[in-house]
Amino acid sequence: MNAIVCMKQVPDTETRFQVSDGAVVEEGIQYVVNPYDEYAIEECLLKKEAVGEGKVTVICMGSDRAREAILQALALGCDEAIHLNDPAFEGGDAFTTAAVLASAVRKTGEYDFIFTGKQGVDNDNAQVGILLAEMLGLPHVSVVTKLDIADDKSKAIAQREVEEGKQEVETSLPAVFTAQKGINEPRYPSFRGIRQAKKKPYTIWTAADLELDPAMLDARSELVSVELPPERGGGRVIEGEPAEAAKVLVRLLREEAKVI
Repeated sequence: MNAIVCMKQVPDTETRFQVSDGAVVEEGIQYVVNPYDEYAIEECLLKKEAVGEGKVTVICMGSDRAREAILQALALGCDEAIHLNDPAFEGGDAFTTAAVLASAVRKTGEYDFIFTGKQGVDNDNAQVGILLAEMLGLPHVSVVTKLDIADDKSKAIAQREVEEGKQEVETSLPAVFTAQKGINEPRYPSFRGIRQAKKKPYTIWTAADLELDPAMLDARSELVSVELPPERGGGRVIEGEPAEAAKVLVRLLREEAKVI
């Protein structure tokens, strides 16, 4: 069972972000593996372990800083890593990210399926996995909460949550899936896994290695500015008997807040 998992390193959501001149201040930010990608990694490992053979290849696009996240994926049990590291990749959007990943997947070799997280918790685009599938000409199923693969690896049945129920989708393989929270419980790296991580195959590819057309790296969208939400005003306490206070509250909601 050969699987590819596309992973991203993102700022830790517990970080207290600072904004200056319309941009996020990088100093002091802690970076981690994208939480939804942790589910994707775990599902690939589970599928490989279920059949007792195969490999899980992790692909990550990012600067030198991303090495820490990639080593964590290797420590969890992924067999090899491909680090897409080139200044030409910086400043891209979901389209360019998917284009670079698609080129890397084509160069990687044969695989049974590809997993990504349903979205990155930094930009929250939820587009890369689907764009990747389209660029590779593969079927895709998003926000997957359960996945069963046929013994002959010819097809899979994916379950996804929809409004007021669950939906089952059958697809041929290879295919692209995006993982939703709840599909599994991600493991923690073992001490042995951490020790072995640096000994596993770790390849760095640049734009030249992927033979990418420079035009493919032109972003289709632009982040213009980042701003913190406006500070909330103070609350108001309405004194008096409940019946009278309720009348005052309704009047304020209608005349001042204008919500009713």
